[in-house]
Amino acid sequence: MELAIYNIQGKETGKKVTLSKEVFGIEPNDHAVYLDVKQYLANQRQGTHKAKERAEIARTTKKAFRQKGTGGARRGSYKSPIVRGGGRVFGPRPRNYSFKLNRKLKQLARRSALSTKAAGGFITVIDNVNFDAPKAKAFREVLKNFGFADTKTLWILPENNQNVVLSARNFKGANVITASDLNTYAVMNAQRVVLAEGSLSKIEELLIAK
Repeated sequence: MELAIYNIQGKETGKKVTLSKEVFGIEPNDHAVYLDVKQYLANQRQGTHKAKERAEIARTTKKAFRQKGTGGARRGSYKSPIVRGGGRVFGPRPRNYSFKLNRKLKQLARRSALSTKAAGGFITVIDNVNFDAPKAKAFREVLKNFGFADTKTLWILPENNQNVVLSARNFKGANVITASDLNTYAVMNAQRVVLAEGSLSKIEELLIAK
């Protein structure tokens, strides 16, 4: 697939780039995408939830009332789950939600995600994006130049650029990452993927199985 390369003014530079068929032109594997997104979201969970069960409640174990004659059921101590303030039955405990996936499956998922975007025409290639200093106004102009002001965009840079990251962080729909941090969730969660030309070779190097 051949795409035109744009500058940050939103105009064609006259140059074109050919996207690798192995990364941007495969038949998407939906299940691999599902697994990789599931793992990404699971890894975001802190798993610090906790509720006290009856053994952890600090309340008296004194018999609440006499065995017979009250018209009520025998319910044990004030730690009982059926009493207000008692312990919770099978309450949540701290746990780790993360799980592992094979490297090749993750590569397949990311190639599938990029291929889906490429097939839909949702990939834009720019020659470079850089600012002299962090300025939200400058990044807003870039979004306007491409008509992405109201679009969820993923910007993939070849390497970390703090000026661009800081310029974009106030825009809810813009996500700036490096090629090494590429993940399936970020690609699928974006409406448009904007690739810096220098990131293409790094993406291909990372995603083509070895």
